[in-house]
Amino acid sequence: MKRPASAALIVAAALCVAAPAFAARDLISIMRSDIRAEKTAIVTQAMHLTEEQAEAFWPVYKEYENEMIKLNDERLALVKDYTSSYDTMTGDAAKKMIDRSFKLQEARTKTLKKYVSRMSRAVDPRTAARWAQLEHALGAAIDLQIAAKLPLLK
Repeated sequence: MKRPASAALIVAAALCVAAPAFAARDLISIMRSDIRAEKTAIVTQAMHLTEEQAEAFWPVYKEYENEMIKLNDERLALVKDYTSSYDTMTGDAAKKMIDRSFKLQEARTKTLKKYVSRMSRAVDPRTAARWAQLEHALGAAIDLQIAAKLPLLK
């Protein structure tokens, strides 16, 4: 994996939550342009696909990314809601927010599992497992950056 691309992905993810004052549209535009472009470059480099594998892999990957866009929109909305209500968060609001967070994480895992199965059929199980490992690593890096930038609830 080429380090500069992965570093750029992490920096872009950090920028998404570094300043709660960013408008939601700025967060979304950063997520959609920088992170997605960097992520695709990382996946391209790390997967080492043959031409035949690439023909089968990329259509499934694009379907996965399209489903993840919806989940990422929910995630951005959750971060926005958290930062906008941080100073006035009630117990009920905190409970609802953590419930949303758990449901979102479950949906992300369910989506990845669904596409690992599809990817296994499109290419082969080893290649699908390598892709899942990569997705997990990239997701964990982004999750860590977001967690590090969001203040703990008072």
